Amino acid sequence: MLMAIERLRQVSDLCQEGKPMDESLANWFGGCLQDFLERRTESFEEAFGLPSCRGGVPWWKEERMRRRDEALRNLARGLSAGQPFGALAREIHVMSKRYGASAWRIDRDRADMPAAYEGTPRQHLWEAFRSGAPMPLGDRQLRNIIA
Repeated sequence: MLMAIERLRQVSDLCQEGKPMDESLANWFGGCLQDFLERRTESFEEAFGLPSCRGGVPWWKEERMRRRDEALRNLARGLSAGQPFGALAREIHVMSKRYGASAWRIDRDRADMPAAYEGTPRQHLWEAFRSGAPMPLGDRQLRNIIA
């Protein structure tokens, strides 16, 4: 699924820039589009290898959740210092709630992360919130993500 999304983004970028696609990307795109147009698949998503995953979650929500979860795991790695997962999850939960109630209210309208966040826990919080997946999360869900 992730490879298909990446390929579709490449096609989109090349089309918007008015640049040609390499042969393998063009063959993939043309074949998927032909499958869809000739109704060999039931949907555009199926034709391009983007079926619903994880209990029927649409591909675009799944992608957002993966980005969020990766940012949260990176945050946990930076904070861990041998803490049990439960304590770490509670700390991330509190940090997320504070960030969501304060800085995110301003940051959400920015196209780019503030430079001052680079290399700090705020970088990972910004990435998690920016993913578009639900944030903040509860302790139990955070434990499952960072474990």
